Amino acid sequence: MNAVLFVGHGSREEGGNEEVRLFVSEIASKMQEQIVETCFLEFVQPTIMQGIDRCVELGATHIVVIPIILFAAGHAKIHIPSSIDDAKLKYPFVKFTYGRPIGVHEQILDILSSRVEDLGVQLKEDLGETALLIVGRGSSDADANSDLFKISRLFWEKLQVKWVETAFIGVTAPLMDAGIERCLLLGAKKVIILPYFLFTGVLIGRMEQLVQGYRETYPDKQFQMAPYFGFHPLLQEILIGRAQEALQDEVKMNCDMCQYRLEAMKHIDHHHHHDHDDHHHHDHTHDHDHHDHEHKHDHDHDHDHEHHENHENHEHDHDHAHSRGDKR
Repeated sequence: MNAVLFVGHGSREEGGNEEVRLFVSEIASKMQEQIVETCFLEFVQPTIMQGIDRCVELGATHIVVIPIILFAAGHAKIHIPSSIDDAKLKYPFVKFTYGRPIGVHEQILDILSSRVEDLGVQLKEDLGETALLIVGRGSSDADANSDLFKISRLFWEKLQVKWVETAFIGVTAPLMDAGIERCLLLGAKKVIILPYFLFTGVLIGRMEQLVQGYRETYPDKQFQMAPYFGFHPLLQEILIGRAQEALQDEVKMNCDMCQYRLEAMKHIDHHHHHDHDDHHHHDHTHDHDHHDHEHKHDHDHDHDHEHHENHENHEHDHDHAHSRGDKR
């Protein structure tokens, strides 16, 4: 019996966790032939192992693990595969398949377009002196950050508008303030901020506060913030597609014997704590995503990795250096 286990990041803001649960429940209604469960990386239960336990209790003999993550960084590259390794030891009679994160996906461009149109802006018309600023979480993983720039370039190619710029809410440059300044220096009279986030959370609230500050600082300019991805039907299609390719063993990556992952695990503490009493308050907001980028290992390691860390300037409340799809 097949089971699909969707892995959300987990948030300190319960509203974001509830959005993940509702989102997966909507997907489950369209995948009735499979067991569909939800788990989280951090901050909230069930953990990945608890999610796997539940799938096995329900009779699953093949468990597909799908990260609800935008880009691939540490969580997608190291932590989730490590949890799967542990599960293989615990359940040697169960087959496990690790699916890809969202990554650089054509339908993401359509989601971004529709979120701009949600503001009443017609993209088919000349936007004139309007700049679009895509803002991601930011990561200490350079590969994940570069994928957001790729998305911005593809979005510009699709729309042929005057300006599509890129910024991050934390961890790496350019930060959102610098992105806004660049748009204005280029001549924009209006800036539309596009949050590259799956669900609500701490950072969405922070971005809303920043936008209000820009309105006060630059009263002669216009600023609008578009909705985050949320329950967009195309996002559901993307993740159902990721699940289907994994169920059919068509995933173009194989983390099981990746020499790079196995070597990295010797040096990385990959165990995430879900004990809420130990004050494990990473403001990670990782939006991990095994991107559609190719790790050219000898075994065609198509890691679509994307670990979007949601810390602003490494804002782990315990100040330890760590790397960061959606929300926390």
